[in-house]
Amino acid sequence: MGCPVTGNHQQLLQLTYIRFVILFGQCCAIAFALLYLHIDIHPWPLGLALVLLSLLNFMTYARLHSPWPVTQPEFFTQLIADAIIYGFILYQSGGGTNPFIFMLLIPLIITVMTLSSRYIWMMAITVTSIYGSLLVYYVPVIPIMSEHRHSLPELFNIHMLGMWLNFILTVIVITYFIVRINRALQRQQQHLIEEREAKVHHQQILALGTMAAGTAHELGTPLSTMRVILHEMEIDPTLSDEQKEDIGILQQQVQICADKLKQLARSVAEEKNSEKTSLVTTFLDEVLEQWKITRPEVTYSASIQEDLPPDLRNTTALRQAILNLLNNAADACPDHIDITLCWDTVAIWLTIRDYGAGLPIEQANKLGQPFISTKGKGLGIGLFLTSTTLAHYDGEVKLYPAQGKGTMTEVRLSRRAVHG
Repeated sequence: MGCPVTGNHQQLLQLTYIRFVILFGQCCAIAFALLYLHIDIHPWPLGLALVLLSLLNFMTYARLHSPWPVTQPEFFTQLIADAIIYGFILYQSGGGTNPFIFMLLIPLIITVMTLSSRYIWMMAITVTSIYGSLLVYYVPVIPIMSEHRHSLPELFNIHMLGMWLNFILTVIVITYFIVRINRALQRQQQHLIEEREAKVHHQQILALGTMAAGTAHELGTPLSTMRVILHEMEIDPTLSDEQKEDIGILQQQVQICADKLKQLARSVAEEKNSEKTSLVTTFLDEVLEQWKITRPEVTYSASIQEDLPPDLRNTTALRQAILNLLNNAADACPDHIDITLCWDTVAIWLTIRDYGAGLPIEQANKLGQPFISTKGKGLGIGLFLTSTTLAHYDGEVKLYPAQGKGTMTEVRLSRRAVHG
């Protein structure tokens, strides 16, 4: 039931707020007892206890601004200090007969909500021992009252009034602060879940990167073999012009694959040593030129905003991410693709609209996960890698059905993250 070491910082902050409420309530109660009920209590010891609680709260609040993590033993020590101070206040004001005796439950409730089982049992034993001691050892208040000023029914009414006020205080603490502590714990749990998912995500990226490196190394040999065979076929005098043209196309495609492998081998070093910065319009032109070489059958139209374009870090990873989206659109419908580029003061927007069959509704929420593809021949890693790359630049990609027919792919890049 315990929480992480770093998670106790928020709980300790909530404890300072609870102490403030206790201080305010006890000051009001003491003033009411002295000025209205004229109870003969000793204000100086009570005042000293409240000052001590105030100093503890001030020191705790100042400690929270330090970089040191709040450990469970430290948080438990703070709660024990509260229980002892509450016990001293109750000792000076009637002990077990004080209707505010249930203040001792506050440290126990917080311990149950935040700390591990051993601390819960230690706190339960502590507050039970303090309560038991206050039933025997305390500065009496009722005898002094009954001798001079109040009858037994009046004393009972006063005690009931005190219990009612104590109940209100307990309700405030439980419904507000304990709920806030519980929500903080839930946020911690959600954060842990997100970190776990991010770790799995990074492991998947690492696995894909390792697999890609191994595949690139292994593809070198078959590509060289294909290049030699195609060259021998090209010089065969018995081939027709149409067959030679087909062989030329195959040689071109093999060369593209070989160039891709070389680019993959040197891209890491290039990206590490330098980052090219260019206008976003220049970046898109370069991507489209590269795309036309590999997909000459595609026809498209590009609409670009005419304002002064922002700068952009022109990285290999970002270019490949956009190429993946363009290839997805071309696979859906190579006849015509609409590309729009615009920007504002916060983000850069790139939309790619194809006129294919459209996005299957049952797979819309799964896109972007590894090995999920809408294409029968796809491996399901292109959009996954694209989403990961764009997230690195504080961006995202969304796919949704376009009006009428086809799919709209929307890319958002933060200008702050991609600025050179």
